[in-house]
Amino acid sequence: MRPAPQPPLTTLLRQWTDGDPEAINRVVPLLYQELRSIAARELRRERSEHTLQATALVSEAYLRLREVHGVAWQNRSQFLGFAAHLIRRILVEHARRKGSAKRGGGGLRVSLTEAQGIGLWRGPDLVALDLALEALGALDPRKASVVELRFFGGLSVEETAAVLELSPETVGREWRRAKAWLFQELAGGEVHRTV
Repeated sequence: MRPAPQPPLTTLLRQWTDGDPEAINRVVPLLYQELRSIAARELRRERSEHTLQATALVSEAYLRLREVHGVAWQNRSQFLGFAAHLIRRILVEHARRKGSAKRGGGGLRVSLTEAQGIGLWRGPDLVALDLALEALGALDPRKASVVELRFFGGLSVEETAAVLELSPETVGREWRRAKAWLFQELAGGEVHRTV
């Protein structure tokens, strides 16, 4: 006997919006590989001795997603963008806890079994990037949203445009300007407080 066919993702997201608490239990498995890819991509940007694993990040994001209420879920891209934001928050919180542990706090080290595929390039410190992105968000929330969806969510220009209800050209322009602003901010250069 075949299992009952799964409703389309958009239908499940709407059911979740309408208050069906079980809808998320059907959404996450449908998007698990994409969520895991987002988590793995974020970990590749981190230092090589990072103590979190992609599976743990997805699990923590899932637990936090279960607590989300009142979001009018529209589509896959919006959901993945939100999940990417949660994954970024988890990594920033972890980095901050790890920083406090270096200054005398306690910490439990978890083995990193997913070290394969970790690139040699390590992007900027995640806490510094988070602070820069918050500063950008205070100046221009739309640019900050574009960065979150493109950089952290891995969405294409077209997907980002659909989520933000902008043209792809506008998203491309905002993406270029935001990257330049963040680069200057992270480089410690003189940044004009406009973007």
